[in-house]
Amino acid sequence: MAIITDYSTLRTAVSDYLARSDLSGFVPNFIQNCESTIYKDLRIRAMETALSVTISGGVATVPTAFVELKFAYVSTSPVQVLDWVPPEMIYARYPVRSGAEIPKDISIAGANFIFGPYPGNYTINGIYYARLTALSDSNTTNWFTTYAPDLLLYGALLEAAPFMMDDKRIATWQTFYQKAYSAVANEEKRKRSAGGSIATRLG
Repeated sequence: MAIITDYSTLRTAVSDYLARSDLSGFVPNFIQNCESTIYKDLRIRAMETALSVTISGGVATVPTAFVELKFAYVSTSPVQVLDWVPPEMIYARYPVRSGAEIPKDISIAGANFIFGPYPGNYTINGIYYARLTALSDSNTTNWFTTYAPDLLLYGALLEAAPFMMDDKRIATWQTFYQKAYSAVANEEKRKRSAGGSIATRLG
């Protein structure tokens, strides 16, 4: 059984677990779908990316691989922290879509950040969660292959489930996937809370 250290050994491990030669050509798809599923819910520090965009014409371009905004602020003095709101609220609160105000709210419409009130050409900084570069023959490792290979393995096996029909191993893979997912999420939670006081952490 292959020890998972990179994309190649992950593919081998998935194929070994499936034990189905007719599915070997689908393994890259299973891995790709697994990565997509992970990013729907999981938020880890490895995904945190610095945000720096400039407003032009009332909007700013959403970065490639953007998943979710952690926080953002206008680089004024003092800084103006932005509140995330649904896009329809931007238009309801600020129906006048012209001007050059310091924005207070931020949302996304299509491929752009939108703001309220209608902003001037300010710089927006902050942190957002981004997808890591997808695993491939040219990008063979990422945070998950190093720190959570079991999450990738069992996630990819579950993506094969539609082909496996009534294979009884699916329930086992689901259990191990949830265990691996919870382990990553709980570790992330512990690391984020580690900055508090000892009294707070022991309370």
